[in-house]
Amino acid sequence: MSQAQGVLVARSARPHELLLPLANRHGLIAGATGTGKTVTLRVMAENLSAAGVPVFMADVKGDLAGLARPGAENPKFAERATRLGVEGFAFGAAPTVFWDLLGEQGHPIRASVSEMGPMLLGRLLELNETQAGVLQIAFSFADDNGLLLDDLKDLRALLADLAERGAEIRQTYGNVTAASVGAIQRGLLALEAQGADHFVGLPSFDVSDLLRVDGRGRGLVHVLAADKLMMRPKLYATFLLWMLSELFENLPELGDPEKPKLVFFFDEAHLLFTDAPAALVAKIEQVVRLIRSKGVGVYFVTQNPLDLPETVLGQLGNRVQHALRAFTPRDQKAVRAAAETFRQNPALDTAKAITELAVGEALVSFLDAKGTPEIVERALVCPPRSFLGTIAPEERRAAIQASPYLGRYDEREERESAAEQLAAARQPAAPAAGGGGILDTLGGIFGGGGQQGAPPQGRGRGRQPEGVGTTIAKSLARNVAGQIGRELGGAVFGKYGRSAGGTILRGVLGSILRGR
Repeated sequence: MSQAQGVLVARSARPHELLLPLANRHGLIAGATGTGKTVTLRVMAENLSAAGVPVFMADVKGDLAGLARPGAENPKFAERATRLGVEGFAFGAAPTVFWDLLGEQGHPIRASVSEMGPMLLGRLLELNETQAGVLQIAFSFADDNGLLLDDLKDLRALLADLAERGAEIRQTYGNVTAASVGAIQRGLLALEAQGADHFVGLPSFDVSDLLRVDGRGRGLVHVLAADKLMMRPKLYATFLLWMLSELFENLPELGDPEKPKLVFFFDEAHLLFTDAPAALVAKIEQVVRLIRSKGVGVYFVTQNPLDLPETVLGQLGNRVQHALRAFTPRDQKAVRAAAETFRQNPALDTAKAITELAVGEALVSFLDAKGTPEIVERALVCPPRSFLGTIAPEERRAAIQASPYLGRYDEREERESAAEQLAAARQPAAPAAGGGGILDTLGGIFGGGGQQGAPPQGRGRGRQPEGVGTTIAKSLARNVAGQIGRELGGAVFGKYGRSAGGTILRGVLGSILRGR
């Protein structure tokens, strides 16, 4: 099969190729630690890039950074390439772009609070059902009232405002308790301590930047530095799910293209499903099932196929299984279950072979031209062309400086968002230019001056709830009305008319204020 139709991954008595038109049907790379999963991932990424397919992957151990450097001369690799019939084998680097949520080992990737949404953020904060409901109310209130949720500071300010106005918004949005708000606020502080504030903010990452090729037509290989991120597994899994969701929502329908628009390798994939609520697992399954039609292939990399839900596992047609250990009854059960996920080969004891595979060997089953899984075969994985290991810090810095994204995402952006909007709404209105007397004060109230500094009107459910500034203005107006009424009543009706005059004028002013 030609290079335009498939990429060579391994060979037994025959070549085993990942067909490009079917590479968006998703896949799995599984095996115990040290059995060759990372090398297989590297080989697939190199060959996909050479075929013009962009790739995204997380570098959990730091060694995938070697994709940016040509491999050193290695007689074993050269001999294996010859034995496997790899045509034109030569060591070389892939066009690599480095990213880092913490902004230390690559370009930063950020997403605003609004873009993440309440479901992903709730999972990141490990909220219970009640607390997740309060977070949903906060997002709805912000949307209805034109409040921009850019970073964690904005969300904290909004939650504090909702806690103060719980009784006021209860009928429209639901109950917001101080206990739930406090729990969310504590979670936000803990996230900031873990560095999540580096990820949450502006400028937002544009997922279309993942789809680019270089000047030679090779797909860019996007490597996310995840060695430190793995100490924050919730943040890691939430970020990758957010990226998948963004791709799904922003890419057009393609059906079955000649080759994928992007192949997404999800290392340590079990973290995506660990302790995830049922609603979130259902969301993951939906995205994985439907994103294929957007031209995106998702390849899960994990130790055992059973780390993934059956509904996801059943959608993974391209599979590479490295060795598993079977020293305990539990391990033996896992091996049998992994063997059963393949289309069986009558000439091969799949369960036995899984425990006997050497490093660099794998059980391979890709989709054939008709989209049917091939029978499983034992094969030897092709050698990589890039450097098998990590790179020096100065090499990484040089790659970042040569990146096409240099300067686009590196500096954090700040704008007037919810925190500033709510703070402005709490400020009293500036006095009118006429001198600040009591008539000027009333004129400002009746003429609309009190709206100065108020947050923008939302798209929501009728009249915007009153802010703190509006409440203060109305209270002042009632006091002024009472004082004027008593004085006028005394002048007109004598000392017995002070109370009646105050009541009449307060009623008039009250009706005007209620109509505002």
